[in-house]
Amino acid sequence: MYGAIQKYVMTPTRRLVFGAAFSIASMVGCVPAFATDPVNTGYFGGIAIMGYDPVAYFTEGRPMKGSEEFSYDWLGTLWQFASSKHRELFIGDPTKYAPQYGGYCVGEVASNGATINIDPEAWAIIDGKLYLSYSKEYMEKFKANPSGELAKAEANWPAVETQLAQDGFQ
Repeated sequence: MYGAIQKYVMTPTRRLVFGAAFSIASMVGCVPAFATDPVNTGYFGGIAIMGYDPVAYFTEGRPMKGSEEFSYDWLGTLWQFASSKHRELFIGDPTKYAPQYGGYCVGEVASNGATINIDPEAWAIIDGKLYLSYSKEYMEKFKANPSGELAKAEANWPAVETQLAQDGFQ
């Protein structure tokens, strides 16, 4: 009987192999979810702009947290809004309200990179387009001279977008 029980006991080696196999299978199973999502949702959460209302930047002139009650799925990503009116405005013209560069930091894109986490409180609207950043300090510098940074970001975005897709973030 001891031999039959011994067969099912997880030795340290078996635990390590099983754990590694489980981890790899879990990661492989997650890649398609990242690969089809063209919007930055940060490392955790799966919600655009960390749940902030993209329309509020334009209509209220400030960032506002959205609500699960007023949400909408666009480009495979959940977007949240502060009101049903904001949600309807977004549905009518999402590209007008969605942040540029998929919501990645404009400064990082200008530097030919991308940072996943942004600060929804670090924002600017330039020529009717919403830009986000990872820090308020950078955004103040950006607002002082946006044209130079935007020219770099526009030139770099296709390569950054391709790299993000290859890395599984889009």
